[in-house]
Amino acid sequence: MKKLIYITLFSITTLLFIGCGIYGFTGGDVGNAKTIQVDFFQNQAQLIEPDLSQQFTQELQDLFTRQTNLTLTPNNGDLYFSGEITGYRITPMSATSQQTAAQNRLTISVNVRYVNNLEEKKSFEQQFSFYSDFPATSQLIGGVKEAAFKEILDRITQDIFNASVGKW
Repeated sequence: MKKLIYITLFSITTLLFIGCGIYGFTGGDVGNAKTIQVDFFQNQAQLIEPDLSQQFTQELQDLFTRQTNLTLTPNNGDLYFSGEITGYRITPMSATSQQTAAQNRLTISVNVRYVNNLEEKKSFEQQFSFYSDFPATSQLIGGVKEAAFKEILDRITQDIFNASVGKW
């Protein structure tokens, strides 16, 4: 009987927190913002990957529309993201006994400018970077490239989300 009462109280409390807007399980605190603008992130890296800019921009937009109640707008957003991809490099990470690379690392870096038009003190400009390792015997094409991009872009976009509206 006590267990049923505790479960009922927990359920009611949880529903009240969610319903009143006190807490959201995504961790996003958008304040009074209703709209978000994400500009296209140009690839300014020395090595250019043709579809990286479009893929990164889309991933960032999707993350915010999925985890918040913000509406995507092409201009005058309450929250505004712009920037550029500043780094795209492949480096050897570990060597074999024959002095060849056993593993390579793809690193992508992005410079982000975040403007919160409702609370200016929360605005920032920051560099975000992450990497993915892959076997040196594989070329960075097809499934290897897709897996590396997914790992890197998921991490970078989540880091941007946490830095801008996350309350961790």
